[in-house]
Amino acid sequence: ILEDLKSLQFEYGISEEDRSWLYLRGRSRGLLIEACAHAVFFCKICHTFRESIQENQNSRSLPVESVDLASADNEKLKVGIIGGGHLGKQLTCALLQLVPIPAENLRISTRRPEALTEFQKLGIQCFYHNAYLVGWANVLFLCCLPSQLPNICLEIQKSLKKTCIVYSFAAAIPLPRLKLLLNTTSILRPKYQCAEDFDNIWGANKEITAALQDAVILRATCPYSPAGGITLNIKWLEGVFYAVLNICTASNMPYLQVLQLLNKVFLSVHYEDCKTDETSCPKFQLTDFVNAVYMRNMFQQRPFPWFDLIDVQLKENPFSQCLSSSPVLRDHLTHLYCDFFGISLVNEDQPVVSMDSPSQD
Repeated sequence: ILEDLKSLQFEYGISEEDRSWLYLRGRSRGLLIEACAHAVFFCKICHTFRESIQENQNSRSLPVESVDLASADNEKLKVGIIGGGHLGKQLTCALLQLVPIPAENLRISTRRPEALTEFQKLGIQCFYHNAYLVGWANVLFLCCLPSQLPNICLEIQKSLKKTCIVYSFAAAIPLPRLKLLLNTTSILRPKYQCAEDFDNIWGANKEITAALQDAVILRATCPYSPAGGITLNIKWLEGVFYAVLNICTASNMPYLQVLQLLNKVFLSVHYEDCKTDETSCPKFQLTDFVNAVYMRNMFQQRPFPWFDLIDVQLKENPFSQCLSSSPVLRDHLTHLYCDFFGISLVNEDQPVVSMDSPSQD
């Protein structure tokens, strides 16, 4: 509506000496798009794994000691969001449309639930009860201001389940501090770095969900992409993998089955060469996730240990070495990332095909 009405546009009222700061507007939008994209990818992965685990358990009899834990944690993915501001609203739209998460499996806790009538009409429960939300959710997104976080953590600390993964967008609060505030190690925190030479490819008028269907924008959000001047610390991707391993451990799944599931989900999009030369296609091994000392005590029916996600994101681990030493694996994960959003990275030399691709329903 405002495209040809320059006097009503944001830039019109800015003085010439302040126009050099306009790039911050594009950078802010780029950070918002990246944050939503990576949260959607993480929830897609969790959703796919939980469904696969449920199918696996339905096909076999469970040990008596694991029945209660499995029934509690292998339902449909339940996502909670604390904070109903701009980020919380955009994230909600992205999760609803792009994962997609059913409205009944998405809840928001905010100080002003009456301001979220558009979501309530869709069937999303909006209220102000942080502790209740935490006790219900499998994945909890913290979309609040850093200044609000200490009080929120105090409210929810006792209600946090071991299996609930806390995903924090509060960039000013480092992981060790979050660990102390929440008294849990199941925390993911993406860390973004902005380059000085900023390339504003993020657009200005598209909704976040529409932007993530744009091939140029989506590729710029890939974990290994520096496009757009914003990069993601790759330790986040390591945290995603180990978070998935914890989901499998909570369900008492033997590590051999977990490795099969990892290969099925994360390596479901392949190069054409993988069909003719299977040795060129990466496969996950036990040594990619645990050290040699621990591996000697791993029996076939034993699940993976419970991993500290804080340590995974702050320290070197076996999977760090696996990612850094395998460009082919990084390429496969990049193609999977784009495929999850319905965009294929196809070039003339190395066309990509989906093989045993997980359901996106």
